Amino acid sequence: MSQLASKNQLRMSLLRWALFVVPAVMLLGFLSGAISGSGDDNRWFAELIKPETQPPGWVFGLVWPLLYFMTGLAFAMVLHARGAQSRGLAIGLFVAQFLLNLYWAPLFFGQHQVTNAFYLLLLVFVLAFAATVIFGRVRKAAAWLMVPYLAWLTFAAILNFQIDRLNPDAESLYVPAAEAAI
Repeated sequence: MSQLASKNQLRMSLLRWALFVVPAVMLLGFLSGAISGSGDDNRWFAELIKPETQPPGWVFGLVWPLLYFMTGLAFAMVLHARGAQSRGLAIGLFVAQFLLNLYWAPLFFGQHQVTNAFYLLLLVFVLAFAATVIFGRVRKAAAWLMVPYLAWLTFAAILNFQIDRLNPDAESLYVPAAEAAI
């Protein structure tokens, strides 16, 4: 026998990676947004002037879980590719960009650092692009799963830039606490 594992065993190994990695990526993405108070319910964000290209809030709630699912699956495919050249570099780049991605929502929505969040998004894009290129060397399908994420990061960076330009005082914008009616 020349194979160490059958095709069925290899498929099950990928499935095990995916069953762990995809939910973990999705959960961490959700927690990042939830902890930072991201979205239309954020009073500070509601006060900002938004660009005309700003989609409704529900779009973000639909797109981000889908992107986290796809990037998590891509990452699982790379993790599964034991012995593949550049696998370690691909893993390192993905983890670095993902951790920085998780920090974007707290930086933007929580700390109100709109300008710094824009520069962080640029760094996330560069690392995600590099990860995608290296993913392509490990598993082409994994690289293709990253392409919608890269497109959305580009769109998010444009929105972030426009919000920064429309709200030069966003970092110091004070929004009074909601009053409770008794």
